[in-house]
This record gives sequence, structure tokens and C-alpha cells, in this order.
Amino acid sequence: MKRLLLTLAITSMIVSTSCKDEKKENAMEETTSEMTDMNAIEEDAMEEKNVQLKLEAKSGSSVTGSAEFTQKDNTVKMVVNLKGLKEGTHAIHIHETADCSAADGTSAGGHWNPTNQPHGKWGSADGYHKGDIGNLEADADGNATVTVETDEWCIGCGDANKDVLGHAIIVHEGVDDFTSQPSGDAGSRISCGGIIQ
Repeated sequence: MKRLLLTLAITSMIVSTSCKDEKKENAMEETTSEMTDMNAIEEDAMEEKNVQLKLEAKSGSSVTGSAEFTQKDNTVKMVVNLKGLKEGTHAIHIHETADCSAADGTSAGGHWNPTNQPHGKWGSADGYHKGDIGNLEADADGNATVTVETDEWCIGCGDANKDVLGHAIIVHEGVDDFTSQPSGDAGSRISCGGIIQ
């Protein structure tokens, strides 16, 4: 009888220890799985997005160039390089549609203005379009570079108020005066590039 009780006690301890070990293993597996999921989410959040495009001459000009949009976390950086400009100041904007098919660039539509603001200087308290980049300076050789960094844009996020995809960069012959409506009286469109992935 004592042997039977001793055997039952030992068996009970083995089963109990086995169950505890199994629970520990399951808990460790769940923790590892959760950590893997969290790491995947963090990697997605930190994933860099990028879109590059070419700008082609319009309105009889010889202005060409390239642009690159890069997004890291919530900030988008745009770098535009141009050549063939007349020395001096020229306006540059993001327009509604990634369509540069018209010889004068008008197929790109008006300024990208999803929040229905008046035209103005970027960051103005009086309002500005999401596409109101402003002006750039071309050197004596006709070259210019403009860089913008903002959290008001995104690349492929699907937010109509922020997503730059599906729009176009337009360079104008004249200067943006930041007051004339609806486009700053910047003159003809001399270069165009669709922002398409």
C-alpha cells in the first residue's frame, strides 16, 4: 500500500512538473512571437520609401532635370535638380495630375491644393497649397537645385491631403509672387515631371 501511495505521489509530481514546463515553453513561445510581430511593425514604420522622376522640357524651353522624393518615418525630403534654365528666379510647384502630355504642361492641371487654401508662401498663416514649393535660383550656367523637407507630404500613404503620388512637378518661367491667385503669376510652364512609382 505504501509503495502504491509512493508511486502515485511520484507520478503526480512528474505530471505537475511536466505541465509547468509546458506552460513555461508556451509562454516563452508567445512572448517570442509578440516580439517578432513588434519588430516587424517597427521595421515597416522605419522602412524608407523612395520615388524618382525625370522632368521634361515644355513650352519650347530646354529645361530638364530629375527629382527624388524620400520618406523616412513621417518626413518626406524632395530634391530637384534642373538644367537649361535662364539665370535667375523661377517658380516651382506640385500640380494636380501626373500628366505631362501637353506641350505647354497644362495637362498637369492647377496647383495641388487638397485642403482648399489660398495660394501663398509655404507655411504662411494666411494659407498655402500643399504644392506651393516656392521659388528656386538658377545660376549663370542655368543649373538649379531645390530641397524641401516636410511632414505635410507622404509617399503612397493613401491620404489625399498628403500623398504626393499621382501629382506633377512643374517649373515656371517666371517668379512666384506668393500673392496672385490662384498660382502666383509665375508664367508659362517650362518643365514637367509626373510623380509616379
